[in-house]
Amino acid sequence: MVALSDATIATLVLVAVSLSFPCFLYGAWIMIDAEAVTWGVLTHHLKFIGTGLTLTTVPMLLWMVPRLFDQLAGAAAIHAFLGLQAYAMLAFGFTGIVRVFRAKLEHDLYHDYDEDVLLDEIGSDRMQFWRRRIRIGVFGYTFFWILAYVVGVSRYAIKYF
Repeated sequence: MVALSDATIATLVLVAVSLSFPCFLYGAWIMIDAEAVTWGVLTHHLKFIGTGLTLTTVPMLLWMVPRLFDQLAGAAAIHAFLGLQAYAMLAFGFTGIVRVFRAKLEHDLYHDYDEDVLLDEIGSDRMQFWRRRIRIGVFGYTFFWILAYVVGVSRYAIKYF
């Protein structure tokens, strides 16, 4: 088996992570543009979000994390910190996603959408709280992801150009 150079792997990682951003944008647009979030809309949205997360997470787990402690200083430490914050915000938002998903699933609003049923009425008295967690988590993930991406691209440019 042919061993790839560090620069080749870094380039492949940069391409994969760069390709994830359009997936995130289109996945977000699907939800923003939808008048009703049906099961079809949700699964279409999740195809792009899942692809984006895969394109970001797989290189992180297989290439970035194993090399982290060998280079944990300066820009690498900032890059790791920002990336960790992005995933922490994703986990924070996911706690709200689970609650909203369960409430809509219990009332069959993915298959039999009823625009007269308000999400705040079908969930617990804390539904606004869970929806706020989703917004904060998604915004936070995007914010820290972009910062980590900029630092990562800068590190790539300095190291390989």
